[in-house]
Amino acid sequence: MQLRYAFRLYPDPGQQAALARAFGCARVVFNDAVRAREDARKAGQPFPTAGQLSTRLITEAKRTAERSWLGEVSAVVLQQSLRDAESAYRNFFAPLTGTRKGPKTGPPRFKSRKDNRQSIRFTANARWSITGSGRLNLPKIGAVKVTWSRSLPATPSSVTVVKDAAGRFFASFVIDTDPATDATRMPQTDRTIGIDLGLTHFAVLSDGTKINSPRFLRRAEKKLKKAQQELSRKQKGSKNREKARLKVARAHSTVADARREFLPHARLRSRGGTPIQLSTRLISENQGIAVEDLSVAGLARTRLAKSVHDAGWSSFLGMLAYKAERYGRTLVRIGRFTPTSQTCCTCGAVDGPKPLNVRERTCSACGTVHDRDTNAAINIKQAAGLAVSACGAPVRPEPVLAQREETGSHGFPTGTVPHSGTQPLKEAQNPCPEGRGACQGR
Repeated sequence: MQLRYAFRLYPDPGQQAALARAFGCARVVFNDAVRAREDARKAGQPFPTAGQLSTRLITEAKRTAERSWLGEVSAVVLQQSLRDAESAYRNFFAPLTGTRKGPKTGPPRFKSRKDNRQSIRFTANARWSITGSGRLNLPKIGAVKVTWSRSLPATPSSVTVVKDAAGRFFASFVIDTDPATDATRMPQTDRTIGIDLGLTHFAVLSDGTKINSPRFLRRAEKKLKKAQQELSRKQKGSKNREKARLKVARAHSTVADARREFLPHARLRSRGGTPIQLSTRLISENQGIAVEDLSVAGLARTRLAKSVHDAGWSSFLGMLAYKAERYGRTLVRIGRFTPTSQTCCTCGAVDGPKPLNVRERTCSACGTVHDRDTNAAINIKQAAGLAVSACGAPVRPEPVLAQREETGSHGFPTGTVPHSGTQPLKEAQNPCPEGRGACQGR
């Protein structure tokens, strides 16, 4: 499995000028590749191959007076820019040809020096290195100062230098993880848990734990509004406008960095009392994790759009997904239309939707009082059908033949519909040893 480790760079003025040249050369080669393919398409000719583009746009272009400055940067940077153009076209044609399912992507566009993000990539062929003093030595750029927040677990295969909209530089390393080492770091366990994501609380676990939502964007709205107003009053093209633009970009980057730092570092108290990361704790202590398959794009079109984006659910679920794959855990996403908030986790009765201001519910069937979010988290765990074998490996529960009297099985012959684990069996037919009406094999 490949992971990225990002660290902050602090180039001096001369190195910043060299990086600017590298960004510009890579951008020109990318735009030339897009233009060459567009000209071929308009002329009805086949697309030029990567080898032909490399010869024409890099090797031969360096010998001309118009593109002689391409030789001032590393050739690997230019070759990787061509690879990026090839990848952009593959991603554009993949949904059209049916080789990849999912939303369609637009065709590659020309890059601009005013884009919010500039990047170049160095592979092992570029012979970049990390010096003994901890600096990053890049060809034709020099030894750049790096702030190492942690050590690299393995030798990187490539490094990408990124400049963001706020003018900050970062080095992003690609690391190949060792599965054997990852297995020893996270031993198998027999615990499972369900997670209900929300706006009032960022996450509510099936064991009753609640993590408050920090609302980074809401807390910074006044500062962002003031910075944006100052930007709108500046004359376009002036130096003061560029300063104001950087101020707005830095304000937004502060919010994004705080949210990015919160998602894996939301503090919880472990059994020993030591605060540890939320996503890492969930992965380390549970063999199976159940979450809802939320439609964030759909929720972002409602009146709660700003709060939904501020919560950062997709990023958190992405962290859980890659950590579960890395450490051999099971992450189950249940359907978004499962009535987790309407179902009683004790008896399984469904009493219909409730308005959002109702945070507690009393079951009309068994009379149990539930916290809305905790009840939903327990139902998410139950609906996922997670179980753990004696050796600690996650397995699905065995199919149970449906009874004729079971809810939802009317009209089917007895023994033809396997029990899905989402509907409770009647208590008289399947008594629960824990006093619940729905044992569901757990």
